[in-house]
Amino acid sequence: MGTFWNENFDLKPKHSSEEALEKWRKVVGFVKNPKRRFRFTANLSKRYEAAAMRRSNHEKLRIAVLVSKAALQFISGVKPSESDYVVPEEVKAAGFELCAEELGSIVENQDVKKLKIHGGVDGIAEKLSTSTTDGLSSDSGLLNKRQEVYGINKFAEAEAKGFLVFVWEALQDMTLMILGVCALVSLIVGIAMEGWPKGAHDGLGIVASILLVVFVTATSDYRQSLQFKDLDKEKKKITIQVTRNACRQKMSIYDLLPGDIVHLNIGDQVPADGLFVSGFSVLIDGSSLTGESEPVIVNVDNPFMLSGTKLQDGSCKMMVTSVGMRTQWGKLMATLSEGGDDETPLQVKLNGVATIIGKVGLFFAVVTFAVMVQGLFTSKLQEGTIWSWSGDEALKLLEFFAVAVTIVVVAVPEGLPLAVTLSLAFAMKKMMNDKALVRHLAACETMGSATNICSDKTGTLTTNHMTVVKSCICMDVREVGNNNKASLCSEIPESAVKLLLQSIFTNTGGEIVINKDGKREILGTPTETALLEFGLSLGGDSQAERLASKLVKVEPFNSTKKRMGVILELPEGGLRAHTKGASEIVLAGCDKVINSNGEVIPLDAESINHLNATINQFANEALRTLCLAYMELENGFSPDNAIPVSGYTCIGIVGIKDPVRPGVKESVAICRAAGITVRMVTGDNINTAKAIARECGILTDDGIAIEGPDFREKSQEEMLALIPKIQVMARSSPMDKHTLVRQLRSIDEVVAVTGDGTNDAPALHEADIGLAMGISGTEVAKESADVIILDDNFSTIVTVAKWGRSVYINIQKFVQFQLTVNIVALIVNFSSACLTGTAPLTAVQLLWVNMIMDTLGALALATEPPTDELMKRAPVGKKGNFISNVMWRNILGQSFYQFMVIWYLQVKGKGMFSLDGPDSDLKLNTIIFNSFVFCQVTFYYEHLDTAGKAYVVISLNLPQNNAL
Repeated sequence: MGTFWNENFDLKPKHSSEEALEKWRKVVGFVKNPKRRFRFTANLSKRYEAAAMRRSNHEKLRIAVLVSKAALQFISGVKPSESDYVVPEEVKAAGFELCAEELGSIVENQDVKKLKIHGGVDGIAEKLSTSTTDGLSSDSGLLNKRQEVYGINKFAEAEAKGFLVFVWEALQDMTLMILGVCALVSLIVGIAMEGWPKGAHDGLGIVASILLVVFVTATSDYRQSLQFKDLDKEKKKITIQVTRNACRQKMSIYDLLPGDIVHLNIGDQVPADGLFVSGFSVLIDGSSLTGESEPVIVNVDNPFMLSGTKLQDGSCKMMVTSVGMRTQWGKLMATLSEGGDDETPLQVKLNGVATIIGKVGLFFAVVTFAVMVQGLFTSKLQEGTIWSWSGDEALKLLEFFAVAVTIVVVAVPEGLPLAVTLSLAFAMKKMMNDKALVRHLAACETMGSATNICSDKTGTLTTNHMTVVKSCICMDVREVGNNNKASLCSEIPESAVKLLLQSIFTNTGGEIVINKDGKREILGTPTETALLEFGLSLGGDSQAERLASKLVKVEPFNSTKKRMGVILELPEGGLRAHTKGASEIVLAGCDKVINSNGEVIPLDAESINHLNATINQFANEALRTLCLAYMELENGFSPDNAIPVSGYTCIGIVGIKDPVRPGVKESVAICRAAGITVRMVTGDNINTAKAIARECGILTDDGIAIEGPDFREKSQEEMLALIPKIQVMARSSPMDKHTLVRQLRSIDEVVAVTGDGTNDAPALHEADIGLAMGISGTEVAKESADVIILDDNFSTIVTVAKWGRSVYINIQKFVQFQLTVNIVALIVNFSSACLTGTAPLTAVQLLWVNMIMDTLGALALATEPPTDELMKRAPVGKKGNFISNVMWRNILGQSFYQFMVIWYLQVKGKGMFSLDGPDSDLKLNTIIFNSFVFCQVTFYYEHLDTAGKAYVVISLNLPQNNAL
């Protein structure tokens, strides 16, 4: 059985192939209710449809690019001819000069000719009644008109199923249908033989049981669907920076309209079709829409931006042209949403259990029916009445058939796979309240087996609220506080202050804007915000600095280069480069420094030692350090070239404080007690990383802190020997993190990894559980992740691990309970049928047991909340057996105990309870059934903490659990 199970029902937690998903479906033969069993599995036909759509998009885009190149060659130097486009009257009446179809065709077909005819980006902006600088007006009446003409930015979704649909699906159970037919025949024969109402008792009993099972099942499934609906709404809460009424503001992507001016940065997903307005170094990854992995450069000459693609590099402003179902992405997402999530490994394993037990149950049902029929035929042969049948005998034959069918109802544990989904839905809903949004169901159960967590430092272990607290400007180290910022400015030479402010306000990914409340607001990463606040405190004027010089080129910060840079065209003429980034990297590219008199002097060995000592001093105080430098470009610069990395003059070094989050040290201690190793992987200086790691309790005396460049130079053997001891990796690149995760997984560790940047996507994809940051994370990181940590807090990751373990244990409880009941019900009816010719558990009684077991049992056991005790156990890991040896001992031991009790009652019950008379068999069977139910009041302390309590709840219907 184990071999059959492993060969056919062993699924990866992530990235399972279509072949593997199809394989287990084919193996599952006997299914009572396919609609219910496969409700929460992937719709493979819809996935194939989405893949075909991607291929079609790729081909259309390829043709559009070729046509647009031909059009460019044709119309270059030729005045564009007038268009024969006629504006529809309803569009004119609304105050616009372009309809949605014309706009869509320009961007989707990348039609350069049409774009030129309509006056380029500025011409289209005018025809859309918008401004590329101020955006749309926020007047609700005008926005409503725009929405009526151009539509909303939402894709079509299948309507939510109502309660009656779930009732209908529950009625699709094949065995319940057969029992319904049996009930109908029983009613007809019973009433004909014994009249109304006596002859209707058995038939109506079965009908009432069927209806009760159907409505309880439908109610449970309907509530479950509502939970998933709520979670889907949370997944779709994506905000983006938009300019409206000349004010930058955050807005849901679903509120975007054509004419909106959207601000996009590296890692953002393009939220609608649009046209590039302005920006630098924009590279677009269109693989999610077209399957094409080669990035596309977007600029003024190629301004087309398609919804669903992602910014791989750079930043820009985009004008929205088409939204929702008028975009290819909208059509693709409508299809993908019907494809559903991959089934989880536990769902597939339990489908395997249900299949194996179902076949065994079917065999027992057939044998039981055959034995009981054989007994009836034997007695009639002995009596010589084989050709003469009374109504009672016909009813008895019908009852035998009903009992056999009901054995199948009980034996096929249809509720096992659904119990996983119920438990996961319950856990996901509760985790949402604990600030963790689960994107993929499998992550819930996989997190319970995690043995390693590779965590970022900034924002996860720390608060992400940064302030500049120390500086070394012009070679002098100074404290930076609210009280001495004015004096700090007076102590620095004026020429150095000017350079410093120019560097802060022009070489930045942040922005200082006036929000819709008229207040000043700083937008950007916490590091950029801290620097901009520092610049403002020195008396700087962000707007004046930006207007004073012209940006020639921008290279945004990324975690590979660990620096960013700009080239400025100065008002007095000439070009200047500014760079900032990781202190030791930028300092290595400097050959001069500004001294305390404001003079530029060569950077000698003494000065280098002083600056390196300053960097180490700041880092040992757990400060993040940044170096700012500039260079005069006397030989000119071509925007096509990369910004130089050497020859700079060091302006200074700043130390930025980012305090450790409250509760992180305790959470790390909980992980250690739970057998989970926590590792810090950061791009920061190694001394800063070590100081923070010690404060968090991550770095211990026997642990190793290593830098990324050293790590990547190790051989495979050296890595495998070193990895178990690594607790901190500093100055790491995204590929270092990816390598660490891959190596850990190769030694059978179950790895959870956090990430927030675009370059973290490979590590998030590789890990068993990818955890993206909800606040600081890019859309690319979130899309690659399995769980989004909404508050960016490490303590939330520990909560996710606790819920993961709870799901695993809860499903084990339910499986243990259900298998015990299955085995006992099968053996009791089978053995009794073989030895006495009758079954003590009737069809109605078995239906009641099935309802308790499949629905209420799942509600009680699969929705137990986690306890702190769960984090005091070792993790299951990759090699743990789901049905453990202790569980098999409990199942078989309990089955034997219950069978012996019931068998003793069947053999000695009449004498024990002094039962006699015509209804003695009926009374004895009632005692046997009640004993069978009360036998479930069993306390399984040895392996499953709260199973005993749950069993009491199920058997006695005591109000101890909210589910009941």
